[in-house]
Amino acid sequence: MSTLHDALKKYVSARRALGTQLREPAMTLMHFVEFLEREEAEFITTELAVRWARQPDRAQRATWARRLTLVRGFAAWQSAIDTRTEIPPRGILQARHRRKKPHIFTDQELEQLMAETAQLPSPTGLRALSQVTLIGLLAATGLRPGEALALDLHDVDLQSGILAVRKTKFGKSRFVPVHDSTRAALAHYAQRRDEALPRRGTQAFLVSERGRRLHPSTTRRTFAKVSCAIGLRTPVEGRRIGRGPRLQDIRHTFATRRLIEWYRAGVDVELQMPKLATYLGHVSSANTYWYIEAVPELLQLATEESVARQRGGAS
Repeated sequence: MSTLHDALKKYVSARRALGTQLREPAMTLMHFVEFLEREEAEFITTELAVRWARQPDRAQRATWARRLTLVRGFAAWQSAIDTRTEIPPRGILQARHRRKKPHIFTDQELEQLMAETAQLPSPTGLRALSQVTLIGLLAATGLRPGEALALDLHDVDLQSGILAVRKTKFGKSRFVPVHDSTRAALAHYAQRRDEALPRRGTQAFLVSERGRRLHPSTTRRTFAKVSCAIGLRTPVEGRRIGRGPRLQDIRHTFATRRLIEWYRAGVDVELQMPKLATYLGHVSSANTYWYIEAVPELLQLATEESVARQRGGAS
């Protein structure tokens, strides 16, 4: 193991000890270290970091900026050990952060997604079943994809129908009750999973064909390919998975539908918003209010409610 590989291993261990999962970032940084080794570099330099971050050429500038941010954190930690280390300054490859407009799935689209996903080939059928269960779970609960993939066996109470979501995006844990139909679907999956793979090397609830925890990037790519197959994603030259709806958009669909239901039912949304924010694991209700701005139908409903209240107050 090289010096940089050893340093990265210690860095990841230190970050995880502080409660950060760092699953995908750790793999991305491993690719960076491998790049440095190919360049025969003994330490991190800004020039090499920027050159690596700007791969691939067709990626968006925001992707380059994200990659460089990961390197900056590692470099800052490594500089205390190796003073030759250069920390890439902030502002390089800077990209204005704009939240991507969510795709709100229709019932028909979700049904098509699950039907196409169920056809994924695998010797035991577990690949298709795991992916279908993931999509159904996200649609029924609004979990973040990463939260669903991180669920362990002891986090899923199939008797009471409660999910324990631990160490989430903001380090907050929460309990998520699910509908009985969702509980039944999860119990069915657990039975099929245990029959297909009675012995596994992971405590993960959702597993791959080989009995390992589903990997986030592989899961997203599978979802993208299925979306292309049914016409939800638009083919782009050089990109087999095209561009379009993401797995994360199923969570957005859950939140948006709940808000629309409340507005149409005449529910006091302002009063209910903190409850939805807690259920979704948002730090504050402000994050949840973003859906109203991002979805035209919600913005229209919110505007109509505001006007109605003003008229009511004036009468």
